[in-house]
Amino acid sequence: MTPKKQSSISHHHDRTGSIVFIALFAVLMSVCAWISIPTTVPFTMQTFAVFLALNVLGSKKGTVSICIYLLLGTMGIPVFSSGTTGLGVLLGTNGGYMISWIFAGLVMGILEKLMGRKLWAQAVSMLTGLVVCYVFGTAWFMLVYAGAEGNMGLWAALSLCVFPFILPDLIKLGLVLWISKRLKRLRVIGT
Repeated sequence: MTPKKQSSISHHHDRTGSIVFIALFAVLMSVCAWISIPTTVPFTMQTFAVFLALNVLGSKKGTVSICIYLLLGTMGIPVFSSGTTGLGVLLGTNGGYMISWIFAGLVMGILEKLMGRKLWAQAVSMLTGLVVCYVFGTAWFMLVYAGAEGNMGLWAALSLCVFPFILPDLIKLGLVLWISKRLKRLRVIGT
């Protein structure tokens, strides 16, 4: 086999593997959306799957996986939390948090280029991505809530939508770092 043919086969294999992993992470997001942890304020494992996709696949492929997940949900496939579906979910009060994952991926990609992929850089990148989610999602929540129910103050919105989730989200990010480090060490997935 000529080196040119080997290179072509290798490139095709890499591309096929990328497509498979992008799809697998979209499925993982769907499964994690259905996993609800019953606490005072219940939370799902979606954030875990989103940041795992961004961290393991890299920001570009991870963001593509997020977009596929969101597209599946808007097309009527019940992949969102509690089996909900449709564009109305994304346009509702909590939709901004899901849309924010795309922006988190973009920000994490910029930070990845600036700081590299060392463990500390990944942690900083994910924390920054989480802040992007909180800021965008809370602004969206306040805007949609104001249109439907009346104005809500920032402190009230943060108390309802952010503060109860900070500790669980930090635990999820720690779990993401731990799992992705092991996957990369095993060479299961490469970015």
